[in-house]
Amino acid sequence: MAEIGVHARGVPGLPEDHAEIPVWNSENWYFEDFEVGDKIRSIRRTISEGESMLFNSLVMDHHPYVSDQQFAAEEGVFGKRLVAGAMVFSYGLGLAATNCLNSFSYGYDRLRFIKPVFIGDTIYTIRENLSKEPRNEQMGKVRVSYSVYKGEGELVLYCEHLMTALYRDPADAEVADG
Repeated sequence: MAEIGVHARGVPGLPEDHAEIPVWNSENWYFEDFEVGDKIRSIRRTISEGESMLFNSLVMDHHPYVSDQQFAAEEGVFGKRLVAGAMVFSYGLGLAATNCLNSFSYGYDRLRFIKPVFIGDTIYTIRENLSKEPRNEQMGKVRVSYSVYKGEGELVLYCEHLMTALYRDPADAEVADG
């Protein structure tokens, strides 16, 4: 498994002895470093009332299921307010996202909101490297899954993240045809 959060990388303007210190929560992985089958698990986090309403306000999601307690309790299918799916998606990815300095988001596939998440629920994420393939002369493509769980392991969200990652040495890379 590739090491997480232990890589030093110089930044213009830093003293040399500071640049040698590993950057917190940042990786210097290249395409070759992504191992299919590697998994990481995040810490857990509980979603509070205040942050849920702040998120709803920031993204202008004022659907009654996420912002109207009376509606959700009296008329809603679940009997209480939901956490917005976009927030669960954002938090779920953020909990296990790596800050790889050599990879770039290419898109998402298979996003599914499997079970509802409510204010006060605690979530965590398992991230797995699913596949990788050469893309062009500079970088390859990596597919990673994010499975977000609540409580004691109830799957609430699943998606696959497509990323591109630079080759360590492009001259040695096997490039995809066409």
